[in-house]
Amino acid sequence: MADTKISDLLAEAEKTGKPYIAFEYFPPRTEDGVKNLVKRMHKMKKQEPLYGDVTWGAGGTTSDLTLDLCKTLTHDVGMVANMHLTCTNMDESKITIALDGAKEASIRNIVALRGDPPHGQEWKATEGGFQCALDLVKHIREHYGDYFSISVAGYPEGHPNAITEVKDESTLTDDEKTRLVRNEDGVFVSTDAAYKEELAYLKKKVDAGANFIITQMFFDAPLFLKFVKDCRDVGINVPIMPGIMLIQSYGGFKRMTKLCKSRVPQDVVDALEAIKDDADKVKEFGKDFGYKVCKHLVDAGHMGLHLYTLNQDTVCNGVLEKLGLLKPVEE
Repeated sequence: MADTKISDLLAEAEKTGKPYIAFEYFPPRTEDGVKNLVKRMHKMKKQEPLYGDVTWGAGGTTSDLTLDLCKTLTHDVGMVANMHLTCTNMDESKITIALDGAKEASIRNIVALRGDPPHGQEWKATEGGFQCALDLVKHIREHYGDYFSISVAGYPEGHPNAITEVKDESTLTDDEKTRLVRNEDGVFVSTDAAYKEELAYLKKKVDAGANFIITQMFFDAPLFLKFVKDCRDVGINVPIMPGIMLIQSYGGFKRMTKLCKSRVPQDVVDALEAIKDDADKVKEFGKDFGYKVCKHLVDAGHMGLHLYTLNQDTVCNGVLEKLGLLKPVEE
């Protein structure tokens, strides 16, 4: 699916009034992992996703593989590729190489992110590089015009870097309580001021040329719908794709939610704690919970569903089956 812009596909999909899906993948660490992922991508293409995301390793550590996988998605699998691009540890020349590589491959979709540093390192701007995702969006538009459809990140719970520890819950506003995060490290929240600042920054990214938003993972559907309303209230009117993390394993769930400081409803915490030692039951719970989140959004009129697959299809297909969207799967 070369030379296709996701912004155009979203506009057409919204006209149908029917649910539509997208899949996100990450570059595997081994050659065998890559081969297995490509096979799975071919299988998952049968579900007719609007596009397939491929993430970019911290500090550009998987840049070549990310581009290669996007080329494979585009020219071999037949899926529209959305290539993540981060500007952490990336000077302008490296960004140019990545964007030129995408353009040469007729890949017309970029997820513009600041990104994280490699594990164990602190974030810092590269000399001659970019400070933030906004700089990257501006750079792409300045040097590539409207060739690329650009997506950016949104944070329904507030940006993880701006989620701070709560000392006294009695001081929280009603809105802050909806974003409250509890985990083994304590109680945290993105304050109203921090959340408002993040929305203002998101609007700057959209005003600079971003075509749509993909959110950080969340487990609280009403919180996402509130985020959409808040965006509309400040004049952000581009499509917003909800980042739905499919629960595949207890350990992975705990790591990701701690890293991202995710708000997890207490009933979800309790249910997973009760079955954490049974991998099959966790996957079944992942199917049921993923379905409930997606169904809540669709029933509220939000048709686009961006599914974080973690390179697996079992839970993903289970969710699609429960939604009545699953196409026949070859074993």
